[in-house]
Amino acid sequence: MDRHKDADEIENETSPNEAELVKPTASSISDEEIERITTDVIAAIKTVYDPEIPVDIYELGLIYKIELDDDKKLIIDMTLTAPGCPVAGEMPIWVENAVVSVDGVMGAEVKMVFDPPWSVDRMSEEAQVALNLW
Repeated sequence: MDRHKDADEIENETSPNEAELVKPTASSISDEEIERITTDVIAAIKTVYDPEIPVDIYELGLIYKIELDDDKKLIIDMTLTAPGCPVAGEMPIWVENAVVSVDGVMGAEVKMVFDPPWSVDRMSEEAQVALNLW
């Protein structure tokens, strides 16, 4: 992804089941470092599961946006499958703990968002197959 695209261009490239990855625009972080951190952050997020669903939250489409700033801090927008989810207060902490373990990440803020509402359309094909929805 080109580092100099604006948010509208990035949003138009993002399929419904992929998180929007926002990278620093005028950064001292090399492209290689950004790519490594991005790959490792996604891998870390994939270790987090909703206890009621046997698919990781990334493949479920619960991660809406991952932003890396120039200080190597992450801002992550995520949602839940339902606003009344019993682990609503805990899941953002699980995500934060997972991503701050990535080498080079200097901190993280996980924000809970409900717009747009989550739907099964945000799930990857892998998640749909695992849940017999395909």
